[in-house]
Amino acid sequence: MPILDACFPDQRCTLAFHKTNKAMRKRNFLPLQILAATLFFAIALPSTGAFGQPGGKRKPAPGNDPIIESLYANAPFDMPRVQEPTFSPYRVSIADFAAVGDGMVKNTQAFANAIGAVAKKGGGTVVVPRGIWLTGPITLQSNVRIHVEEGALVKFSEDKADYPLVQTSFEGLETYRCMSPINGTDLENIAFTGKGIFDGSGEAWRPVKKSKMAPGQWNALVKSGGALSDNGQTWYPSEQAKRGDSAGNFNVPNLSRKEQFEAIKDFLRPVMVSLVRCKKVLLDGPTFQNSPAWNLHPLMCEDLTLRNLNVRNPWYSQNGDGLDLESCKNALIYHNTFDVGDDAICLKSGKDEDGRRRAMPTENAIIAYNTVYHGHGGFVVGSEMSGGVRNIQVAHCTFIGTDIGLRFKSTRGRGGVVENIYISDIDMIGIPTEAIGFNLFYGGNSPVLEADQSEADEARDETPVPVSETTPSFRNIYMKNITVAQSHTAAIFQGLPEMNLQNITLENATFDTREGITLSDSDGIALRNITLKNHEGPGMTIYNSRNSEIENMTLTAPTPTWVRVLGTKCANLRLGIQGLDAAKMEFGKGAGEGALRR
Repeated sequence: MPILDACFPDQRCTLAFHKTNKAMRKRNFLPLQILAATLFFAIALPSTGAFGQPGGKRKPAPGNDPIIESLYANAPFDMPRVQEPTFSPYRVSIADFAAVGDGMVKNTQAFANAIGAVAKKGGGTVVVPRGIWLTGPITLQSNVRIHVEEGALVKFSEDKADYPLVQTSFEGLETYRCMSPINGTDLENIAFTGKGIFDGSGEAWRPVKKSKMAPGQWNALVKSGGALSDNGQTWYPSEQAKRGDSAGNFNVPNLSRKEQFEAIKDFLRPVMVSLVRCKKVLLDGPTFQNSPAWNLHPLMCEDLTLRNLNVRNPWYSQNGDGLDLESCKNALIYHNTFDVGDDAICLKSGKDEDGRRRAMPTENAIIAYNTVYHGHGGFVVGSEMSGGVRNIQVAHCTFIGTDIGLRFKSTRGRGGVVENIYISDIDMIGIPTEAIGFNLFYGGNSPVLEADQSEADEARDETPVPVSETTPSFRNIYMKNITVAQSHTAAIFQGLPEMNLQNITLENATFDTREGITLSDSDGIALRNITLKNHEGPGMTIYNSRNSEIENMTLTAPTPTWVRVLGTKCANLRLGIQGLDAAKMEFGKGAGEGALRR
């Protein structure tokens, strides 16, 4: 099987340019030379982190990091102090257990023996020295740290027989999946540290869409074996993987018995790192790349610290999320770099009835000083948020070429409450869709529509439905000090007719975008000190929204109409836009001047 992901930078640069250029031509987006420059600096060149460290890596802070201490001090909610693990000085090397670092000998038992020996001594460190260490799954034990030295590559086996089916949760639903390459359940005091690399061999697992490949790459992939979808547009690693991909299953087959899942085992791609109900977890330093599905998935964990990580997946990787923090509490996520195929930093809490039954929100997290390159979203909440998300601070992050910058998504049927989210000091450039996006009609589409997707899949349904436990609610979200350049749309705030977005504030923001800001089905939106330079259409469109105010907005719109107010439910709107007069406003769909507050 060809290692499609072996040359991440060159391949991603070429394919990302092809994909994004094609998408932008459909949208008549930025001039090609601007796009090329943006992608070149965002993807092709080595990245530089917030403190000038090459490759987005920052030196771990000795002792108390003053930056993180300041985040604790300035947290707008009662943020518990995150406890880090500690370890005894006892150390072993996997080479002491007959491991061979030649990339050919499988070292699964050597890893298990080394971890077991350290655990038996009461804890300590398993050292992975320089070399290529082929292995099956690594199952961690409490009080054990895995330290991968610089030059060490842990390469997970492509042999699916190494990964038995286990009960787990994926996409927020209880199900069966193949065992994760790195896994641990009900553990305490665990860590992965060092400057080495964990590679999940995702190319052996993932389907690939033809629309995401250059013709030569697609032809080579098809010739390598595997199977094609009936319409010839998707490649699968095997016929069994193809059989599992039935319409509408959204990656989780609607099956009940284990033997049914065994029949499509190849389709059941695991997340690369699965940590379930673990306490005092530290990931500090390594690269995690090329995951079969999601990359890092802490589930129902407590006291997590993720720092100085390089999290990578090919841009075209299906479900190639970076971090999915699900039903976790008390987390620090800082000084990391993400360049992935799906959402980068994503907060979840279970899906629909399964998530509501679990009833465990993701709460108390500080996410700061991270850089995101490609990804469907930079910072994301949802769409599986049925247990709720609350008390989150996001600060000092940079998004470069990310499909959406700040992404909030859900849909009818989820339920759950997302509240008390505080976002500040975010810089974005080259965002091909919305810099800020709220979509409560999410149906699984990628932000930049793929060949097999349609806008109709997420069409807004005007008809209100009764409010119940299945109704998602997003409220009390505060954003400030946002800078957006060379991007497509400034912001879309899209709630539900029966459950509007509530009490969302955006202040001290500057946008240089093609399209402006849209408010739809929202209540209590406040936009303060906004500079908006949009290059097409009106600057503001307000639809069926109420009790909202714009204060001190500077708007540069290319059309005579600056603001459109639409819908019979518009009411109590205050428009403090410099230079705005009646001639620059348009009313329609039942809205009139009575919707404005004087």
